[in-house]
Amino acid sequence: MGALSGRLGRALAIASSALVAGTAVVAGTPAVAEPSRAAPVSWGKCDEDVLNGVPVTERHLYRCAMYPVPIDHDDPGRGAVELAMMRRAAADPNAKIGSLFLNPGGPGGAGFRRPVTALSMFEPEVLNRFDIIGFDPRGVARSTPLRCFKSAEQAEEVLGRISSVPVTDQQIGTTMAAYAEYGEACDKNAGELLGHLSTKDVARDLDLMRQGVGDEQLNYVGFSYGTLLGATYVNLFPERSRAIILDGNVDPALRTANGVQYDRERARGFELALDSFLKLCAEKAQGCAFGEGDPRAKFDEIRDRLRPGPIAMPGGSQITLDQFTVSVSSALYSPDRFRQLATDLQSLHRQLHPEPGLAPELLGLLGRPTSIGRFDAPADAAASTYVDDSYFGVNCSDKPIPKEPAKVPGIAAQWEAESPTFGRSQAFSDVAGCSTWPSIDPDVHAGPWQNRAANPVLLFGNFYDPATQYEFSRRMEQELGNARLVSVDSFGHCILGNSSCTDKIAADFLTDLKVPEPGQVCQPDKQPFA
Repeated sequence: MGALSGRLGRALAIASSALVAGTAVVAGTPAVAEPSRAAPVSWGKCDEDVLNGVPVTERHLYRCAMYPVPIDHDDPGRGAVELAMMRRAAADPNAKIGSLFLNPGGPGGAGFRRPVTALSMFEPEVLNRFDIIGFDPRGVARSTPLRCFKSAEQAEEVLGRISSVPVTDQQIGTTMAAYAEYGEACDKNAGELLGHLSTKDVARDLDLMRQGVGDEQLNYVGFSYGTLLGATYVNLFPERSRAIILDGNVDPALRTANGVQYDRERARGFELALDSFLKLCAEKAQGCAFGEGDPRAKFDEIRDRLRPGPIAMPGGSQITLDQFTVSVSSALYSPDRFRQLATDLQSLHRQLHPEPGLAPELLGLLGRPTSIGRFDAPADAAASTYVDDSYFGVNCSDKPIPKEPAKVPGIAAQWEAESPTFGRSQAFSDVAGCSTWPSIDPDVHAGPWQNRAANPVLLFGNFYDPATQYEFSRRMEQELGNARLVSVDSFGHCILGNSSCTDKIAADFLTDLKVPEPGQVCQPDKQPFA
């Protein structure tokens, strides 16, 4: 593949930053071996560029910090890494309950600016009564980053040969060879941090940050992969857990026991969301540009036509199977994109069946490179411009995936038979990448998952979530035991900020620990094609 695949393009956004061999470990930083000795966070002024979009009248609420934590929690003397943190102070400090930590998912998602975007996710009483804390986990963005390549040019040379949906023997061979080179580069250049990127490591970081801001117990909202972090924390530190909310849940037991099966089921989740989108489009044909005729049959025709080669579009542009698959999966994350997705699909179909005097429209979504389809969840704005190698660093630590690259093509063929649109791309993500990842011995929490904290964990799960299918939320509730699932009759990935119903439930839980009644179903504020 000559151009950089959309799926791994985010890894090359680091090109504008200084890339160095190895991982920077902060020397001479006071170790924090004992939780009771965690140093307080030293807050200072935030750089102006990270406060873009914040009104001048509110900037006094924001403070930033770099917080040191041990690179190896079991051996603090080995040095430290730094975590980038941002705080938005409670608007009503006299009524303050504590701090609320946020994680956007990924893994590899930058959460540093979450306090800025939190204004669109939480009710005023939450913003009034909690300091909102965002952070980039270890290995990510502004924190001490994981770096597998010595230069952006080296990264592009390797990652640019990885196809999101390799079909031919040549594409498959090139992709797997590039993944092998990726693993070799990480083994050579990433340094000690490579072996300390598990979710358990991040949960222990989170506990030190909790102490560093002076809270006796943790208040936390995790999205997508961030739900694994929340479930891990509440199991490691149940007595230190107050209000934990998990939105868009993974299946923690399966994810940490059998990474191959987890990704196989994840592909099925994308297929379920796609099928529901196409059925809704047919029902709402007046408002859905792709609704005329049989949307399912039309979609399958486009996908199958792309398999042997790209479709030429007006103006000399082309749409490839890689672009199509990743862009469709990305659009399924947000119902706000459904109208444009339908318009683009209709334009592609019209290109296959031209009508005199009716030219296809220019593509709005499907012609735009993106990589969200690989990740569990889109993070904040920084994630679209600065994501490093920690996606594989975390997943190849947490998810048991055999070091058997020769089996990946067969797995991809099997998954494609089950999940025709997304099975192959899922197989050539983590299963392929982790099959050639350096052998490490990470410290992983793989259970038990029972929540022994005094308070239940509050869960939200959308019926038509593509990245973490609804069944995963049901399993999370069962595995935690002491949990309460609120179901949402919604498309898209994660819900907070898009449903007044869920937002009110979350606010009541965070402020007063009020748990909703069993079996409650919420609606989003806006349905697609309404």
